[in-house]
Amino acid sequence: MRAAVYYNNKDIRIEELPKPRISSNELLVKVISSGICGSDVMEWYRIKKTPRILGHEIAGEITEVGKDVKQYTIGDRVFVSHHVACNECRYCRAGYHTVCDTLRSTNFDPGGFAEFIRVPEINVRFGTFVLPDEVSFDEGTFVEPLGCVIRGQRFAGVKKDDVVLVIGSGISGLLHIKLARLRGARKVVATDINDYRLSVARNMGADVVINAEEDVPTLVKQANQGCLPNVVIVCTAALKAFDQAFKSVDRGGTVLLFAPTAPDVKIPLPLYEIYFKGIKIVFSYAAVTQDITEAIELLKTKKVTVLDMVTHRFGLTDIQKGFNLVAQAGKSIKVIIEPQK
Repeated sequence: MRAAVYYNNKDIRIEELPKPRISSNELLVKVISSGICGSDVMEWYRIKKTPRILGHEIAGEITEVGKDVKQYTIGDRVFVSHHVACNECRYCRAGYHTVCDTLRSTNFDPGGFAEFIRVPEINVRFGTFVLPDEVSFDEGTFVEPLGCVIRGQRFAGVKKDDVVLVIGSGISGLLHIKLARLRGARKVVATDINDYRLSVARNMGADVVINAEEDVPTLVKQANQGCLPNVVIVCTAALKAFDQAFKSVDRGGTVLLFAPTAPDVKIPLPLYEIYFKGIKIVFSYAAVTQDITEAIELLKTKKVTVLDMVTHRFGLTDIQKGFNLVAQAGKSIKVIIEPQK
């Protein structure tokens, strides 16, 4: 089978690999659609383990079923989660599944930018979800990122009548805008340094868009009749964004840090303001069963629409073009790879 092997953002090679062989408790899935995630082009993160086959936002069709697997059949259309929690450790029992050691060590084989993947037993048990007929393969590539957003907003407590500021209008930021609207936010403000993305953010439901190079705290306050937002969601690792977040959140508000930085990055915290303003800081990473199930339901019922975010589709042989677009963060939003083409 063909697979796209990642060496760095500008060096992705199409190579021939043996089709994975499955055991009695595993599945073989033909990958139909595979989204390029922003984390796929975080070179500082990926290059440490190269060469490797990336791709975790996948939807496909089961082509082989191990003899001991009873709940799935050949032909099932599925989303498969690459990371799954054990659901038994103290972190999982406390609701913090995404810091589970098992979640951080699991994956499917070899990766979603390949024609086929082998789904290990634990991913069959906890990470394989049949897609309803109402959810296309392309929509299925949004299950994982939407699940992550669902989890983040649950941790941040986004609710009806909130004023929400989303800093960074890439794919995650846009999904946060859509979900905040669905949750009943009274106003959603979005920022970015890219005018194209600001225009998309407005089309996706943002009431106000602000260029992040400007005085965001002042402008967001003006846009909200002199009040600051009670929820701020940071969807970029740009250091300026963190300063803007703490200066833009209202007293008693919440800052959700949704995007990771490189491990050596340190940011100063305005502890005096955080303390006396009563600001809560929350973090969110990945998605688990509860989030994924909700994401699939929202896609099925079209309460969250996502195909309007797809800007490019490429066959596997043109994956380098897709990575270039995502890495440049220019006039693209969701880039989907179709490994069978």
